[in-house]
Amino acid sequence: MVERIWLEVSYGQKDDAKAAGARWDPQARRWYAPRPGMTALDPWLPLAPLPEVLPGEDRTLGSGLFVDLVPASCWFTNARSCLIERDWDRVRQMVVGRAGEACEVCGARRDATVQRWLEVHERWAYDDGTRVQALRRLICLCTDCHKTTHFGLAQLQGRDAAARAHLLAVTGLSQEQVARHIADAFEVWRSRSRMTWALDLRLLTGAGLMPAPPPTAEQRRLAGREATT
Repeated sequence: MVERIWLEVSYGQKDDAKAAGARWDPQARRWYAPRPGMTALDPWLPLAPLPEVLPGEDRTLGSGLFVDLVPASCWFTNARSCLIERDWDRVRQMVVGRAGEACEVCGARRDATVQRWLEVHERWAYDDGTRVQALRRLICLCTDCHKTTHFGLAQLQGRDAAARAHLLAVTGLSQEQVARHIADAFEVWRSRSRMTWALDLRLLTGAGLMPAPPPTAEQRRLAGREATT
């Protein structure tokens, strides 16, 4: 059997790749070239794999499930928005793969029947003195853990009850402890949201990825206002 030539095709480019002759393997959930020599598929040939631990990554930062609110002044500056789609797909595949295709917090696996997916969450370190927001870790979370982590967004979407219930179930905390944890997280969020932060993405650039310049503080402020109105 001829070994398949696997391709790296982002969701946004799947139609272009298919038109160029790419085929989809539903079991592997990957696109491939059905035969060698199909030069039209060259743009999707695999690049060098990313290291399993990115240079400078702290794989111990932020273990367990907790509410991890991004300051309003940092909205729209995540790694995904600063990378081209193909590079983000490479990052996502690496993070989910090294996690063994399971949530790193609760151990859940992808299950389309209940709309549970595996997603990549960014752990940031905030230096209040220099006001630098630095990417320090990428972690694989299931949809439920990710929703709980972004508790503020869950509130806006009317899903905060489910997020709170998941936090209770996974952590084993009491109702009172969960209420205090959420209140403390929002207090930190309000304090940090009053500051303007510089973005440090050396975790990505050190791995050979080239993020686009992030939005300015004013652009983030306007986008945040639009998102909450």
